[in-house]
Amino acid sequence: MSILPDPAPSDDGIYQIFSLCYARARARRTPDNFLWRDAHDGPMPMDYNLWILRNAHRIVLVDTGFGPRAAGERGRPLDIDPLEALQRLGVDPDGVEDIILTHLHYDHAGNIGRFARARFHIQDAEVAFATGRCMCEPQLRWAFDVEDVTTLVRHTYAERVCFHDGEAAPLPGVSVHVLPGHSAGMQAVRVMTQRGPVVLASDVSHYYANFLRRAPFFLTVDVAATLRSYQNLMALAGSVDRIIPGHDPKVRALYPRVVCNGIGLSALHEVPLAHDAAQMSRLDGFVVED
Repeated sequence: MSILPDPAPSDDGIYQIFSLCYARARARRTPDNFLWRDAHDGPMPMDYNLWILRNAHRIVLVDTGFGPRAAGERGRPLDIDPLEALQRLGVDPDGVEDIILTHLHYDHAGNIGRFARARFHIQDAEVAFATGRCMCEPQLRWAFDVEDVTTLVRHTYAERVCFHDGEAAPLPGVSVHVLPGHSAGMQAVRVMTQRGPVVLASDVSHYYANFLRRAPFFLTVDVAATLRSYQNLMALAGSVDRIIPGHDPKVRALYPRVVCNGIGLSALHEVPLAHDAAQMSRLDGFVVED
């Protein structure tokens, strides 16, 4: 049984959203995070997250993080194995029925072989990109893990992958929207909550600063598409306080913190703690408190 806070919404289309930060890259600096290097140089750490959507009817995961093997191979130490964290939260990985993969990079689609029953929702374009000729190029395949991609192909053969071609609504109150640039089939997830729609941008924008400054992350396969996606992201969300970047530690500072069985979560369905316009306008700053 889940030990997460009581899922008060009874409407099947209204969710609680919890962000689980399972690893942090504390040594990153500002030039590491932008395609065009800014003269500013200072600490700009990165969070690695997955997201838990919950109501009285279901639990849905958005992304699956990476596990111990990838952590060792890539020098990205885990604060906690994401599946251990889920189990401590009372979420049985083998009981999860739907997982939305925003894209197939190693830090978002690792662990997909560790969920026994889940259906995986992903964009056609992302799978075509990750299994096609572009993977002959080391710079393009670096962020993908061949074991994750191979596992997804096996899940496809086992009829456990739901392919989407652009916008789709795979579950009540949940829609996916292709916003490419960082990867060819990058998708954001729009989720209805009691405070209105919240858009999990994932790596459409790693940090608030990426989309607010229109400054793409250093790993970008299509710059023009990325810039269009920033514009579409704002249109989809309606306001900055409804956008959740994929890796920005500021999210942990902005949203109420919930601790369940020693696991810290950010409650994204709640109103941000810094909600006035002046505070929200400073989200594009480079300095990130870790």
